Amino acid sequence: MATPSKLYSSCSLLMAFLFAYSTAVQFNDPDWYLWVPLYGCACAVNLPNWVISSETIGYVAKATLGLGIYLWVKVVAEDYVNGIAGFLSLDLSERVVREKTGSGLVMASMILVLMAESPSPKLHRTSKSLRPFPRYLPCGMATLVAFSYGLPVFFFLVQKGKMKF
Repeated sequence: MATPSKLYSSCSLLMAFLFAYSTAVQFNDPDWYLWVPLYGCACAVNLPNWVISSETIGYVAKATLGLGIYLWVKVVAEDYVNGIAGFLSLDLSERVVREKTGSGLVMASMILVLMAESPSPKLHRTSKSLRPFPRYLPCGMATLVAFSYGLPVFFFLVQKGKMKF
């Protein structure tokens, strides 16, 4: 893997903090045993590379992506069957919307991490140098951070929304 930019590393650390917080607040849920591993693994994967080896990150990221997809489908199906909020709703007062958004953020983060961790093809057959770190990955991670931190701020501070349990 090429060396990630400071923006990518900073955004990954911010996502790790968000997923650590999300892990901490899941223990009062009835299905905490599904959400704690999802957010805990997402936190670990987003920590800087000096914490976990690159090979291990790939395995954990793939497993976390699979769990994220499973939980996203579960929550979307629950929302559809019960007619709670609607597929495109961002009303964070509803539990299913918070869970759908959280699993979606995990999926997006894992996809970006897996793209960053994938081996870089050689530029030329005779060249030993690897391609530089792709420019779109820091932008994608920065967009993910802006959305994941901005949505709750907007909903709870600007709209003064209240959570339903």
